[in-house]
Amino acid sequence: MEKQVKLEDSWKQRLQAEFNKTYMQDLRTFLKTELALGKTIYPKPHQYFAALNLTPFEQVKVVILGQDPYHGEGQAHGLCFSVAPNVRTPPSLKNIYKELHQDLALAIPNHGCLVSWAKQGVLLLNSVLTVEQSQAASHQKKGWETFTDQVIARINDEKEHVVFILWGAYAQKKGTFIDRDKHLVIEGLHPSPLSAHRGFFGQHYFSRANDYLTKHHLPSINWLLPNKEVAEAQFEQAEAIHLNLFKSI
Repeated sequence: MEKQVKLEDSWKQRLQAEFNKTYMQDLRTFLKTELALGKTIYPKPHQYFAALNLTPFEQVKVVILGQDPYHGEGQAHGLCFSVAPNVRTPPSLKNIYKELHQDLALAIPNHGCLVSWAKQGVLLLNSVLTVEQSQAASHQKKGWETFTDQVIARINDEKEHVVFILWGAYAQKKGTFIDRDKHLVIEGLHPSPLSAHRGFFGQHYFSRANDYLTKHHLPSINWLLPNKEVAEAQFEQAEAIHLNLFKSI
C-alpha cells in the first residue's frame, strides 16, 4: 500500500500524517496479507483514493457519503455509487437516477459513471475504501473508517457552506459531528431497493444542494451526466490520473 500514499497535493498536505499512525500501519499490513493470500480486493490498488484524487480539497462543494465499495467483479473504481461506463448500472444508482429525474427532470443516463460529478466538486466518498470480492462489508473495522472520518473532519473544520448528502443510517451516524451551522446536511433513506420506496424518493436532494450553493454565491453542480461516449473519455482520463499518482513514488 506504500505507493497509494501518494495523494493529490491538497489532500496529501492534510492527511499525510495519518499514514504514520498505528491504525493505518495495521490496515496496510492487513491489505498486504490479504493480497498475499490470493484474495481479490476491490477496487484496484491505484483506485483506493480515487475520490480524493479527482476532487481536490479546495474544490469540494458537495459530499455524498457511501458505505463500502461494490463487491462484484469490475464494479468498484473508487467513487461511491459509481461504476465504469461499460458496467451495468447497479440498483441503488438506478434509484438515484430516478430521484434525479423527478427532482430536476434530467434524462436518466445509459451508464453508471459519476466521474463528471467528481470533477465538479462532488466528493463521492465511501466510508470503507476496499472490500473482498463477493464478501460485503469484509473490510469494515480495519481502519478505513478512521481515515475517512479524518477526511470529513478536515472538510468540516476548514471549509464553509459544503453540502453533505447522507443516505441511510450508516452515513447519518458517520456525519453526526458535522457542524450544521457551517454546512448543509441533507439526510434521507438509502437508495437501495430494500429501503428506497420507504422514503428515499421525493426529497429533492439535488435541487436543495444547488439552491444552498447558489445562496452562498458558490457554483452549482451540473447534475446532468454526459453521454456514454464522453463518460468513457472522462473515465480514462481519471484512470490516467490515478495511475500517475500510483507510480510516482
